[in-house]
Amino acid sequence: MRDERWITALIEDDHWMMDILRTVQLLNLPDCWVCAGFVRAKVWDALHGYETRTPLPDIDVVYFDSACLEEQAEKQLEARLAELQPGQPWSVKNEARMHLVGGLPPYTSTEDAVSNFPETATALAVRLNAEGRVVLSAPWGVQDLLDLSVRPTPLVRWSEERLRVFAERVAKKNWKAVWPRITVEIPLSADRIRAED
Repeated sequence: MRDERWITALIEDDHWMMDILRTVQLLNLPDCWVCAGFVRAKVWDALHGYETRTPLPDIDVVYFDSACLEEQAEKQLEARLAELQPGQPWSVKNEARMHLVGGLPPYTSTEDAVSNFPETATALAVRLNAEGRVVLSAPWGVQDLLDLSVRPTPLVRWSEERLRVFAERVAKKNWKAVWPRITVEIPLSADRIRAED
């Protein structure tokens, strides 16, 4: 049966992904996860029967530290990860400050921030627990991910502006070219907004 346990087992069986998670764990950052495409691409590759990993544009590492909101700290962490594991497209963000970028109220945790990602199939994060097992956070569940369905999260659905950004983002990402079995749900209001531009 394909469910959250199937996803964590898929990751635990992937030596490269586990190595990434162990490397991130070495930073000992508060409320730290690896998120978004890191999880989504693995699942979609598996559901498409791909033997070769789809390259990631970045490895999104997110954490929550309200005591240090300097962007420079994130750059230093990226440099540290590059020392620990060179050649990877590291991207580090402190979610305690990222609400400022999106013009939203402050997040309360990394998982709160992940719940506000644009698509349900991207609102995912993983990390290792003390026993070295994969823990999955999926605020909107995993059904859309497993159904190969790209739909906006509730926060996006409530805002015409965010629906516009969602439609533009999905068009730019062009995931269907890589994973042809996915379906994309663009709400009617987003279609209307795009048509009026």
